[in-house]
Amino acid sequence: MIRGSRRAVLAGSALVAALGLGAFADRLERLRAPPRGPASTIGRWRPTVPARSLPALAFADGEGRALSAEVWRGRVVLLNLWATWCIPCVEEMPALDRLQARLGGPEFEVVALALDRQGLAVVKPFVERLKLARLGLYLDPTGAATRTLGARGLPTTLLIDRAGRELGRVEGAADWDGAALERVVRAAIQRA
Repeated sequence: MIRGSRRAVLAGSALVAALGLGAFADRLERLRAPPRGPASTIGRWRPTVPARSLPALAFADGEGRALSAEVWRGRVVLLNLWATWCIPCVEEMPALDRLQARLGGPEFEVVALALDRQGLAVVKPFVERLKLARLGLYLDPTGAATRTLGARGLPTTLLIDRAGRELGRVEGAADWDGAALERVVRAAIQRA
């Protein structure tokens, strides 16, 4: 009886070990796979259904003027929460600048809201160094926007319609001037 129990325990242990090794091998294989770059992020686009009103936001522009999300009413906005110390944020900033160059105007704006605690002192030289000439300076050194918008990390980007409602979001870096995400933005602009 004891011998049979030992066999069952040993067989069960061997099965658990084999399954564990299989899971470990799967994880190891994923680590060896080529890294997913920003271009593969379209799979992380999450539509907000139904679209929900944006909560009240308080931030400042590059001149230190206090602003709220009401300044965008009537325009489609791609609101990007970022920081100079966030590597994925830094990687996607040139794409956001190119998207603003291509689509920006009275109907649409890319709003890159910097969450650096040091504010303009670190953000302005960073933007100049990267030659991000088309993006305006928007600052939230308190980081309140992350809590208010329920952002789980940086970067987080929200697409906001003319009525101030969130249409969807992407968590993580994205190829914002790539064809797939540009189509999403253009569709929002073309809606009445």
